[in-house]
Amino acid sequence: MAYPRQPLFAPHGAVATSQPLAAAAGLAVLRRGGNAVDAALATAITLTVVQPPSNDIGGDLFAIVWDGERLHGLNASGRSPAALTRERVLAATGGRGAAAVDALGGAQRAGPAMPARGWLPVTVPGAPAGWRDLHDRFGSLPFADLFADAIGYAEHGHPISPGVSAIWSRALAAQVDATGPELAEFDRVFAPGGRAPRAGERWRNPDAARTLRLIAETGAEDFYRGGIAAALAAHAARTGGLLTGDDLARHASTWVTPVSARYRGHEVWELPPNGQGLAALLALHILDGAELAGLPLAERLHRQIEATKLGFADAHAHVADPERVPVPTEALLSPAYAAARRALITERAGEPTAGDPERGGTVYLCTADADGMMVSLIQSTYLAFGSRVVLPGHGFALQNRGLGFRLDPAHPNVVGPAKRPYHTIIPGFLTRDGRPVGPFGVMGGHMQPQGHVQLVSATLDGGLDPQAALDAPRWYWHAGRSVLVEPELVATAEGRAAVAELRARGHEVAVAEEPAVFGHGQAIWRLPDGGYAVGSEPRVGGGMLGW
Repeated sequence: MAYPRQPLFAPHGAVATSQPLAAAAGLAVLRRGGNAVDAALATAITLTVVQPPSNDIGGDLFAIVWDGERLHGLNASGRSPAALTRERVLAATGGRGAAAVDALGGAQRAGPAMPARGWLPVTVPGAPAGWRDLHDRFGSLPFADLFADAIGYAEHGHPISPGVSAIWSRALAAQVDATGPELAEFDRVFAPGGRAPRAGERWRNPDAARTLRLIAETGAEDFYRGGIAAALAAHAARTGGLLTGDDLARHASTWVTPVSARYRGHEVWELPPNGQGLAALLALHILDGAELAGLPLAERLHRQIEATKLGFADAHAHVADPERVPVPTEALLSPAYAAARRALITERAGEPTAGDPERGGTVYLCTADADGMMVSLIQSTYLAFGSRVVLPGHGFALQNRGLGFRLDPAHPNVVGPAKRPYHTIIPGFLTRDGRPVGPFGVMGGHMQPQGHVQLVSATLDGGLDPQAALDAPRWYWHAGRSVLVEPELVATAEGRAAVAELRARGHEVAVAEEPAVFGHGQAIWRLPDGGYAVGSEPRVGGGMLGW
């Protein structure tokens, strides 16, 4: 008999993420007297070593922090090189661009698209500065202390977990449509012997240990204005990249005000663009106008899928770098606009189109401490191992976030110099009447907003605890009328009947055997009498610890 997984209940604090060693690093910080931000940083830094296919030192970071009284948002994503233009991309790709299918999900893009690997999609890494900026504002322990476990695992090695080994193997098996001298270091660092480390096999990355030590000792200054920056600029100049020392030196994180939508008497919080959190808020805002509890399963799923399609259509049309173009965030989240979009949902599966509002590869973690501080943090290099550009002697891969740009010159998210692209990684947070419920997140590129919708609905419509809400069978929409569902959904008579009904309504439903497409996530909910309830799902691995 299979027993359902139970949530973890912790009286003082908790850490939940996708890899147990990283969760242990965060918990150790809490037990030494650090706060939730210290624990989040120790966890995040350790994740770059113990789960490198999904995130690395050369990636980006977003975070939402509840400081005990209010929410703060940090956008620590990087910008494109100042020399990157649409014309240079087209010239480098023979005018054809690259992949025909939108890597962010949704319908196929007309015309050329950004390449996925090599130097062209590389943007300035924001994670090291994000670690420093979070610590400068909220940290309590010395910054360098938070790197101890990560440096130790990189220098002396650690056994690779089964989930990470599987991700690593799939990444190396995937065809890479790029060649060049900038990719030469990748195999030496991440494919020694021509393969991924097996589960339980010890893996070391002493070059990454050296890099982390420099970031720890200089407060990330070496990464943006010191020796690491000089090495990155020299490597780019030598191998055809556009990244320069000036691009790195100009980088800065941005403190932002989180945005929200009401749902079932609660407030669901995301960060504003350039992230895709708007897609989740738009879908939930649409769904909030109709009661889901008590409806047949097929009707609930149909409405969630259709609302999510509409949310994505608007996000793909309007999300861009708000420092470069106006993004109509307030208009998109207005009740009138939600009502107009809600009216588009019929009994049949639809093909989503963007509205016209009035103008005015990833890891996730969450932490909480005894004083009520809570953190929702996500970081990534995007596709597995990002661009696969690895700086020689430094042991880390650079992200390929530039893949999120468009090559359509009329699109607000068109590729250009010193711009932040459309970003898929989004941390979430839930409150009720201005008081914290807690942080949550679901990883997986295009899955993330729809994972947020399903987790929030399972919690507030289904009344599930965080573990049960995360374990509930999921669906995944990518484009058109195509919908994937987890095998667990069709393991019951109710689920099979619901899938049959969805097909009758025009949804093209298939059962997916690969769990990674549905993402994996974590959540920490504050208990009414103090302490926390924690959930962490093991679809591709997970760890949650409390004390």
